[in-house]
Amino acid sequence: MFRRLFQLNCRLSHLIFSYNIFKSSTYFLGKNFPTLHNFSCLHSPLHLSYTFCNPSLPFCCSHQYLYSSLVFSSHTSLKLYSWTTQSNQSAVTMDLKGVLEILELLAPLSLAESWDNVGLLVEPSKSGPIKTILLTNDLTPAVMDEAEVIKCDLIISYHPPLFRPFKRLVQKDWKQQLAVRAVEGGIAVFSPHTSWDSVRGGLNDWLVGGVGSGQVLVLSQALSSAPQRHRLDFTAKNQDELNNILMLLRETENSETFQYSILRNEEGGQRVILTCPSSALTPVVQTVLGNATASQSLSITQVQQPPLLGCGQGRHSVLHEPVSLAMAVQRMKMHLGLRHLRLALGDQKTLDSVVKSVAVCAGSGASVLQGVNADLYITGEMSHHEVLDAVARGTSVILCDHSNSERGFLTVFKERLAAHLPDSVTIAISKRDRDPLEVV
Repeated sequence: MFRRLFQLNCRLSHLIFSYNIFKSSTYFLGKNFPTLHNFSCLHSPLHLSYTFCNPSLPFCCSHQYLYSSLVFSSHTSLKLYSWTTQSNQSAVTMDLKGVLEILELLAPLSLAESWDNVGLLVEPSKSGPIKTILLTNDLTPAVMDEAEVIKCDLIISYHPPLFRPFKRLVQKDWKQQLAVRAVEGGIAVFSPHTSWDSVRGGLNDWLVGGVGSGQVLVLSQALSSAPQRHRLDFTAKNQDELNNILMLLRETENSETFQYSILRNEEGGQRVILTCPSSALTPVVQTVLGNATASQSLSITQVQQPPLLGCGQGRHSVLHEPVSLAMAVQRMKMHLGLRHLRLALGDQKTLDSVVKSVAVCAGSGASVLQGVNADLYITGEMSHHEVLDAVARGTSVILCDHSNSERGFLTVFKERLAAHLPDSVTIAISKRDRDPLEVV
């Protein structure tokens, strides 16, 4: 019996999924398409898996069979990633778009900070299968040399190598050189940066876990990326006046997105609570102000975006089992794979002081950690005066240099990404990537 397990990744909006789709797929894809053996929902949201088997297919076959993996988008459109099985060899092909969809599933780019430059930064003109992916914390000339040697198709660089806008691409700037080399070599470049920091179970959760398990909270809460909305509250004198206002509102653009409720008061007036996207706020207000009664009672409030639980910048952990500061240092050395860390003892603290709570932020975390009540801060870098401020409050500080606080997560992400990709895609972690600073 020849079996393959494939994962179905799909987006949340308006997905209609039916077992009948798989039954009809046999006709669509050909007679040799295997029958549905098992179907299960692995976890929420939107991560489904199914197993196909073909009892008539021998393990060692001399004929070539064509199969296809099914991926449904938010509009339930069918996409095919094909692979062949011949003798004992199989090769699944996945293009750049398919890999980008998986990266979005693992860490939505909407979680990135507004100032960040994340996503696909270099896109080759010729699309082809992604066979080799290189993970790196920073894309440097040495890492690009490595990518070219291994014939890399996609570089996932945690830090965006292209951050500020270019007016020209010339050889005198090393970052522009990298962009040119990527284009000439047909290598795509993708950067997740602060989306990895923010996502639940992401880089900051990995970092704070180095000290030990605990009750973890987000320091700077991420909010929904849905379009901003406003609530308008106004009153119409009677039903006829209300009907006239609603008729005019229906004629405005995007009126199908409006939500409203109507409350009737004892005097026969009609109170309206209407919610609309910010893009439609001006025409809606103009319509309401055209009515004398409504204009006198109109109030506008901005609707707060709902928080995304577990997502955001920085983490605070109340440890299940408090440790000494010396033990916290040793654990972080092992977690980060470093022989040396920089330590600033909090006021009146020693290496034997008990650490009950830890606050972390990968990279340069002073702005996120500032004022947080914790026994220990862990981040990549802080300025001299920022460290002094923390020490004065009795908080000890561990600094490990910027990228050293991040690089270890590449191993974790490699495993997560590999679980979503076919075996034909090789994922490598750069051997040339390192923090530019070291203790000598």
